[in-house]
Amino acid sequence: MASQTPFPIRLKQARKAKSFSQKELGMRIGLDINTASSRMNHYETGRHLPDYDLAKKLSEELDVPVAFFYCDSDEMAQLLISFHKLSTEQRKKVFEFISTQKDVEY
Repeated sequence: MASQTPFPIRLKQARKAKSFSQKELGMRIGLDINTASSRMNHYETGRHLPDYDLAKKLSEELDVPVAFFYCDSDEMAQLLISFHKLSTEQRKKVFEFISTQKDVEY
């Protein structure tokens, strides 16, 4: 049974954006050469989901935040990618702006 999580879709998007094959990505994150392609295929089809540590390795290799893999909406996924690519100074400015908004409090 396929998973209902957005993880498979987001993983495939990020992998294709980097032009990695499933096998190449699997090997880059330390999977065995003989099973790398198969395991990545299982993650992209939702047959299996990686644990957090493996998701973290994938995010680092694909240069996306881990949260990207779990975004339900394309808009939020794009927002995370855009924020991730900002410099430290730019991120600081975004936080300063957000902190001035009255209805944003957690």
